[in-house]
Amino acid sequence: MTTLVLAGCSSGSSSSSSSSSAASPSSAGGPSGSATTKPASSAPAQGAVQLQDAYQKVISDVLPSVVQITTGDSLGSGIVYDDKGDIVTNAHVVGTATTFAVTLANTTKALDAGLVASYPDSDLAVIRLSSPPSGLKPATFGDSGKVELGQITLAMGSPLGLSSSVTQGIVSATGRTVSEPQGGGSPGATIGNMVQTSAAINPGNSGGALVNLDSQVIGINTLAATEPATNGAAAPGIGFAIPASTITSITDQLIKQGKVTNSGRAALGITARTSFNQQFQPAGAAIVAVSPSGAAASAGLQPGDVITKIGDTPVDSLNALTTALASLTPGTKVTVTYTRDGSTKTADVTLGTLATP
Repeated sequence: MTTLVLAGCSSGSSSSSSSSSAASPSSAGGPSGSATTKPASSAPAQGAVQLQDAYQKVISDVLPSVVQITTGDSLGSGIVYDDKGDIVTNAHVVGTATTFAVTLANTTKALDAGLVASYPDSDLAVIRLSSPPSGLKPATFGDSGKVELGQITLAMGSPLGLSSSVTQGIVSATGRTVSEPQGGGSPGATIGNMVQTSAAINPGNSGGALVNLDSQVIGINTLAATEPATNGAAAPGIGFAIPASTITSITDQLIKQGKVTNSGRAALGITARTSFNQQFQPAGAAIVAVSPSGAAASAGLQPGDVITKIGDTPVDSLNALTTALASLTPGTKVTVTYTRDGSTKTADVTLGTLATP
């Protein structure tokens, strides 16, 4: 089993090749022919040059929008969201702090910033520069629906305190649902629709930008994987980023309202706990309470029912239920399998929206 932990350089180079070919001795013009040799070529392949140029353009376009955030002994990254000094980052980078030191990509002087608002359920937060300098360059956010497997990505941030660092990889998968571990400033959120990338993400990269070759931010670097079998060593090439659509939706609400009123997350409208069988093994999510106007109540679910499946996804615990719902959207109709008084039943439920604090 792989455990995900909070995290976060390589530069491309082109190799030259040379070749030579000897001509066969000529049969015309004398007993001995002369051989000709093509000149060696040290020029890199045109495709490599074009790719290198594309990388450098993206870095030039986007890196000025990526900042380093310091909170006491903690270090993370952030993305300039607008020219008013708003910066979006991970909630776990912010933690419980309310004041921050922010270093822009083009300066070594730290700027003061304060907390606007944080939304741990989606691991996003906004901070604002106290005195925004002129020339701030907000990032451009891409369309999450256009992120495709195999797309080239660049991860930008401050891994291990190395500000303005860039790594490269591809989109390894989309639509991942990932649960963060609690502790160390992490809220332990379960986040759906995340982008998986092979670009290296290390401690300090959290809150930084995952970018496509159109110079668009497609995600915020949030998690990297470790392997317990290797004493928690990093699992190379497995990182996760919160998608751009979630970033812009949550960030806009935090800036305009100071809180999130539309989570965009699916919910059943219940309070639940993990249910255990006679062998004391997790066996489902037991409903403790049902919201009178919630999705579960409308479908006839009751306190005491034990949910064992959402659609085709087995549910053996409260965490499994949370993970299953995180991969869905409000308004989706799903079949919920549950047990009541020892009998297995099903209900078609149109999911509601997760309530916000």
